[in-house]
Amino acid sequence: MHKDIHREITQLAPEDSFLVFDRVKDDFDFPIHFHPEYELNFIKDGKGVRRVVGDSLGEIEDLELVLVGPNLVHGWELHNCTCSRIHEITIQFHDDLFDEKLLSRRIFKPIKDMFNRSNHGIAFSKKATNDVMSRILRLSKIDSIDYFLELISILHDLAISRNQRLLSSYISQNKNFENSDKIKVIYEYIQENYNRKVSLNEISQLVNMSQVSFNRFIKSRTGKTFVEYLNDTRISFATRWLIETDLSIGEIGYKCGFNNIANFNRVFKKLKNCTPSEFREQFEGIKRVL
Repeated sequence: MHKDIHREITQLAPEDSFLVFDRVKDDFDFPIHFHPEYELNFIKDGKGVRRVVGDSLGEIEDLELVLVGPNLVHGWELHNCTCSRIHEITIQFHDDLFDEKLLSRRIFKPIKDMFNRSNHGIAFSKKATNDVMSRILRLSKIDSIDYFLELISILHDLAISRNQRLLSSYISQNKNFENSDKIKVIYEYIQENYNRKVSLNEISQLVNMSQVSFNRFIKSRTGKTFVEYLNDTRISFATRWLIETDLSIGEIGYKCGFNNIANFNRVFKKLKNCTPSEFREQFEGIKRVL
């Protein structure tokens, strides 16, 4: 069904708890992807946008609220939407933000059950979406612990809401994607060294593999070559700094390990379908809670 599914490296750092993106735009083409984080996606004025979650394909109405579980493939395409101001709020949080001990408490049971259902993707009813819409719209303006408490409250109200609809008939087949010692070593090493040149020989020796074997391994686990995986990580950090700081495009490119601005712009546009400057202009607000 999907030809170019890729594992997205989100902008959530290991020490982050969650991100909220709040933006208004006229384009809505996201490639089909998956990632280990949960994602709650709210769309207003996007009638005609096509939603892909697992093996589910459908056109959305004016209001959309979907919870996607870890590693479930998903994406949105402009399709038949003609609106020039689509309001999108995306909330991402780590799959271990709420650990098993917390979720085992009686008061968290509705949220735990909802998380289990989210492995199929959950579309919430229009009534449930309307009920929490004003609170979701305020999320990017709330600071610190207040945001965490409000997110828990929203998740609880959604968990007990009626007429939830499971989207995909199958559960993600990518659950063991992160469960590899070699992948963890590679991930941690790249997270610490993305801002300098990292050779294929260096990373292969790190996990005691030949370059040929390593290339096959990284391609089978990520769908990307090592250079593509490294650039994905660099661009992930670049997008964070474009949103959060006033650093120049050149400074950000250099901080991310690119030695010249032309190469940075070329790789960024290839991965994000826009220039770094255009990307920075897209966002109205973002909050990160540490």
